[in-house]
Amino acid sequence: MASRPEDASALRSDTIDEPREAVSVRVGGGMLRGSRSGGIARFLGVPYAAAPFGPLRFAPPAPHPGWPGERDATQPGATAPQAPYGGGLEQVLPSVEVAGDEILNVNVWAPGIGAAEEMRESDGAPEATATGRASLPVLVWVHGGALSRGANALESYDGTTFARDGVVFVAINYRLGSEGFSVLDGAPLNLGLLDVIAALRWVRQEIGAFGGDPARVTVAGQSAGASLIAAALAHPDGAGLADRVILQSGPLAARPRERAGRITRLIAKDLGIAAERDAFAAIAPDGLVAAQLRVTAGTTPVTGGPGFALAVGDGLPDPEVALGGGAADAVPVLIGSTREEARLWLEPTGLTARISALHLAAARLSFKIRGATMRAYRRNRPGASRGELFGALASDILLRLPINRLADARLARGVPTWVYEFAWSSPRLGLGAAHCMELPAVFDRLDAADALALTGGAAPESLADEMHGAWVAFATHGDPGWESWTADRPVRTFDTETRTVLAPREDERASWE
Repeated sequence: MASRPEDASALRSDTIDEPREAVSVRVGGGMLRGSRSGGIARFLGVPYAAAPFGPLRFAPPAPHPGWPGERDATQPGATAPQAPYGGGLEQVLPSVEVAGDEILNVNVWAPGIGAAEEMRESDGAPEATATGRASLPVLVWVHGGALSRGANALESYDGTTFARDGVVFVAINYRLGSEGFSVLDGAPLNLGLLDVIAALRWVRQEIGAFGGDPARVTVAGQSAGASLIAAALAHPDGAGLADRVILQSGPLAARPRERAGRITRLIAKDLGIAAERDAFAAIAPDGLVAAQLRVTAGTTPVTGGPGFALAVGDGLPDPEVALGGGAADAVPVLIGSTREEARLWLEPTGLTARISALHLAAARLSFKIRGATMRAYRRNRPGASRGELFGALASDILLRLPINRLADARLARGVPTWVYEFAWSSPRLGLGAAHCMELPAVFDRLDAADALALTGGAAPESLADEMHGAWVAFATHGDPGWESWTADRPVRTFDTETRTVLAPREDERASWE
């Protein structure tokens, strides 16, 4: 477990009364002026690629032209066009909007140089890094949001606690929704993925200026962020950009081009335009977001309907197949999910009570769920409603089963993999151990407003100690602190009492085979 100061709140970035001083660093684009307080330097809104608008709209990320003089890096950068959550999810999932075109940016937190040290330029290069130390481990964060929402400016993703524990933390933005994941004639596929790859390349090239070790880069992400990391590992342009990865609750598969393009065609029909680059580029970004909201109304990842997805093609294979077949075997993987993923979409929205016998029957038919499997799930959940049973099945189909398959495939080749499950149950809105519930513990920010919306303030500090400590240990040493995957199927279970469990709910998992 990572060490913690006596008063961790003194190092929180949201301690607004704490004095800050300027600190500068040079990167490829020019000089940056960030801020330093509590021993931590922060550089926010740093561009890693050019603004993807105008002639660069629906094009691969292009190099940033740089800037004259010293660029202010004390405020979060622009966020990708998106709409806030609705339908009940706004109660637990925050949104943030920062205006501007330079949405391809990163935020960096690093253990800061001492107050008495000064950053000076000598022969065009700074005498010290922003940290005053070299070769610190690096953790790059890729946010989630169903490929249509999220931002590195969210309070949830403040990297202060990682920097406090000796890790240079980088949070990235990428194109979302129609801007990043449309399937258009005349435009490349998966532009948001290409953004992530460009950001990882920037980290390799520039992180040394912040005291980070470019040869010790752990890439972590949750939900769609984890999906993008898996895709980057499988994509030829992403080869060699991650030394370790942490995949939190991320679907591993990509869709065939035709299926992935369904939402693009629906948006085109809604707007009365063709599904091609020039036609979409003629619509303002907020117009595409509005159309997206109209065509996705009432849909969720667990109940179905149109949504953005990674598309197989333009160099991207299906990541689940590629990783299961040996792609990125040189990269140690920490992977897991929450115990009750689907509750995020079922409880705040009121859908649990509306799942009928017909919905359950349709799910059984669609996913070829055998009677033995249904009996195992019912047996382990006496008194469960149809909605609760539906949620358990959906959670495993989307995440737990693919995680086990990948861990087994890597084990067969002798590749190290660590598996976890977040099982702590939140009392708020019936969320339980829902999707996103592990984030406050991973970031050790149980007192943040974003965290309280999920946990209701009930999460024990020991949960954050254990989980954040494991993430720091993995980024630092390549070992989170428990047994890697074996034939005994060890799963680190984060709960009020964290422990390693061998083959949890094995009867359910085995019933699918």
